[in-house]
Amino acid sequence: MRDWTEDLSPEERKNWEKIVDYSRKETFRNMDASAFVLSLVPEGPPDIKFCVELGMAIMLGKPVVAVVQRGVKIPGRLAEIADAVITVTDLDTGEGCEELSAAIGRVLGKIKD
Repeated sequence: MRDWTEDLSPEERKNWEKIVDYSRKETFRNMDASAFVLSLVPEGPPDIKFCVELGMAIMLGKPVVAVVQRGVKIPGRLAEIADAVITVTDLDTGEGCEELSAAIGRVLGKIKD
């Protein structure tokens, strides 16, 4: 099977290697040191950063807390995999941030038990 990276130009390959290197060093190190992973579920087409971080969280066995803004559809399989799904009204408001903070506190209590 042909590896898709073989079709990258030298500049594209260099940029890809930067992403891989960063993910392996920074993202892995930070995630490995964390108690859980909190991710804002993106709307629209797959967000590559979100996908890489979700995969890494699963591979590291970290509890996954998915945060979804009301009205954003969470993929069914993600809802099954997540240890918790928090739906918030609007993260751009103080009320939405307080709502998220309270929900995270409740989820953390469940994860620690």
